[in-house]
Amino acid sequence: MRALLYVIVLVFIVLHTDLWFWSSSRLIGGLPVGLTYHIAYCFAASFLFWLLVRVHRKEKTEDAS
Repeated sequence: MRALLYVIVLVFIVLHTDLWFWSSSRLIGGLPVGLTYHIAYCFAASFLFWLLVRVHRKEKTEDAS
């Protein structure tokens, strides 16, 4: 599980820079597509951080037993 989370974190690092939306003028829900992408990215990153803390805390409590 830990190795999978490391890979997911690396993927998130690569996806942070959205080079594919730099020159797009599309709107999604009245917002520029780049801003919409970053809003979705922030929600996904928040979930990833929550998952990382949950896994780390579970491992720590198992080690203490």
